[in-house]
Amino acid sequence: MSDILLTHSYFLKFDPKQWKAQKPYPPLGTLYAASVLKKNNFDVAFHDVMFDESTNDIKDFFQKHQPKLFVIYDDGFNYLTKMCLTNMREAAFEMAKIAKQNKCMVIISSSDSTDHTEEYFQNGFDFIIVGEAEQTLAELTRNLLNKNGELNSINGLRYVENNKIISTKKRENIRDLDSISFPAWDMVDMNNYKKRWLKSSGYFSLNMATTRGCPFKCNWCAKPIYGNQYHSRSPENVVEELKILKEKLQFDHIWFCDDIFGLKPGWINKFSELVSKNNLQLKFKVQCRADLLLDDENISALAFAGCDEVWIGAESGSQKTLDMMDKGINIKQIYEATKLLKKHKIKPCFFLQFGYTGETKSDIDSTLKMLFELMPHDIGISVSYPLPGTKFYDSVKENLKEKTNWTDSDDLAMMFESQYPQDFYKKLQKYVHKKFRQKQTEQVLKKVLLKKIFSFDYLKKLIRYPYYFFSFMPSTNETETI
Repeated sequence: MSDILLTHSYFLKFDPKQWKAQKPYPPLGTLYAASVLKKNNFDVAFHDVMFDESTNDIKDFFQKHQPKLFVIYDDGFNYLTKMCLTNMREAAFEMAKIAKQNKCMVIISSSDSTDHTEEYFQNGFDFIIVGEAEQTLAELTRNLLNKNGELNSINGLRYVENNKIISTKKRENIRDLDSISFPAWDMVDMNNYKKRWLKSSGYFSLNMATTRGCPFKCNWCAKPIYGNQYHSRSPENVVEELKILKEKLQFDHIWFCDDIFGLKPGWINKFSELVSKNNLQLKFKVQCRADLLLDDENISALAFAGCDEVWIGAESGSQKTLDMMDKGINIKQIYEATKLLKKHKIKPCFFLQFGYTGETKSDIDSTLKMLFELMPHDIGISVSYPLPGTKFYDSVKENLKEKTNWTDSDDLAMMFESQYPQDFYKKLQKYVHKKFRQKQTEQVLKKVLLKKIFSFDYLKKLIRYPYYFFSFMPSTNETETI
């Protein structure tokens, strides 16, 4: 019998795009929670639903462990959970129902439950943890197992009492991240992750977080867990974990899943120095802002540490749109950062966003101009997604349609009355992807013909060239052709 059965609500099978890609990352946030619970001497059983066929698969674990508490602790470090996908919400509801059938109290920590509190309480959840959750979960677990009853003294908690939702005092974020024990990596069947990565990509990638939070205020970005605070682990602490993971799990690549990597002055230089000193020979990717990628010495240190890709939230090639988003960067910085990364052999990659309020055909053209002039290594395209708690959501909530969340990560539905019809943005996304790959293939062809450079990767791109060649810009309505 266990005190707790711990899981998360992201089922790879319920997200067709990600299931096809087969590039899964372990639920990092959940593993941090498991580690904290174990450190507090609770008996924790963990079940990873990542590869389950259905929510019914968890039934056997209730019978095996007979837990007193059932905890769904979602991985707040992964952008897929930040999307608040309805497929995963329904999975959480179904698992809560199973838990109730097994006479368990049900606890959840997730962005979605923070945003849709009443709906979660209506579907069997007893407690919702708000904000950074490890300490709250430990205190709540101790309270429930010891039957103390003093719930209102636990910060960061929501529960129902006398048919009324009670919200306790806000939990302060942890400032000293080095004080948190490393994730419970030993509780995951890592062979399953490794096997899928090797088959899909030829290498094995793991996820790590060096920070929590983001101090910037892009007005479409939801931050229900950490808010606008930003705290960082020390380079020494990060390298210590890397050494352990390298020895025990033999990864080939790391995704540092921070919202902003290396913001603290001097952090990247110290990290690079320690990576070299410990002979780690890393290859990794990060996410960062264009205005933080303008220092040649800093980018040189990033490259020396083993950075292979940097994903930049470029969003738009229109300064008007960036300013409306409160992005806090300018187009010149995107150009300069891209060129500097390429100079140091780091692959720049762009996140692009279409459909923001007020974006016109001219703004879209500016984005395409920037994209095809700079030609980053890769792109990710989305449409503006209004999530509760954001300034952007407040500005469009009067124009929201019936659907308020995406079903899966490939949904990309326009959930408010935008400038152009929804079908336009679907076709625009496909057009941009195909046109981008076409131009990439043309660059490869030039290298092969002029510089006599050839590789198997180049061959694959050349074979797909005819498919990329036929790409057509969509029209903004049924009669107008752009």
